[in-house]
Amino acid sequence: MEKYGAGSIVVSDYDPSWPALFAQERVRIAQALGAFALAIEHVGSTAVPGLPSKPIIDLLVGVPSLEEAKERSIAPLEALGYIYMPDYASWLPGELFFRKGPPGPWTHHLHVTEPSHPRWEALVVFRDYLRAHPEAARAYADIKRGLAASSQDNIGAYRNGKTVFVQETTAKALAWHAAVRD
Repeated sequence: MEKYGAGSIVVSDYDPSWPALFAQERVRIAQALGAFALAIEHVGSTAVPGLPSKPIIDLLVGVPSLEEAKERSIAPLEALGYIYMPDYASWLPGELFFRKGPPGPWTHHLHVTEPSHPRWEALVVFRDYLRAHPEAARAYADIKRGLAASSQDNIGAYRNGKTVFVQETTAKALAWHAAVRD
């Protein structure tokens, strides 16, 4: 069982300061990585106004090459307090994953990937879909709160419990996004 940080999983009510916390961190990352960071997005539940979440800011950083990112990004991000989690590569192929904050609870998750990687679009359109569809965001909130209560400190169970909803909603989001573009 993979334990969660420093105790039980907590899904907090939406905090209106989350976008500002993202904006502050975005500036720091942009300064650290310079032009190598092609884009920096706020993703995950803290990026959806009104959505309850674990109070962890998820950042998605687009880079031109993941292989080059291993050489150019790890040290500058570690200097900002991020901890590179290489063991997550098996769970998150095609990206570099970092955590920031005391050793649990974490305050930030950082995903570094190429914008052409399918996960980039999936994370962004999932966020945009939840922003545009409050009923889907409410359903997700209910699932997250139920899982937090039943999973205790088992982050694997919490994460896996969201999988079906996330996959189904991402499929809807991709179709919605394609229709909006046309």
